[in-house]
Amino acid sequence: MKLMKMKNAWSRFAAHHPKFPLFLNAIVRKGIQEGTIFEFKVTSPDGQELVTNMRLSSEDIELWKEISEAMR
Repeated sequence: MKLMKMKNAWSRFAAHHPKFPLFLNAIVRKGIQEGTIFEFKVTSPDGQELVTNMRLSSEDIELWKEISEAMR
């Protein structure tokens, strides 16, 4: 049941932000490897920025694959 709710929520999110799923698909097509660095930047309406990054481990990649398969 939770998986169905997540799929529906993702569909709504993707409809509101169509470029983001395309971006994720491009990442997957290139292939994610151990050591890949994801960087995240958030800018608030008042201009404040928060930035962080993470280097992916083999466990992170396995989780990514499991989530991707569950969302299909």
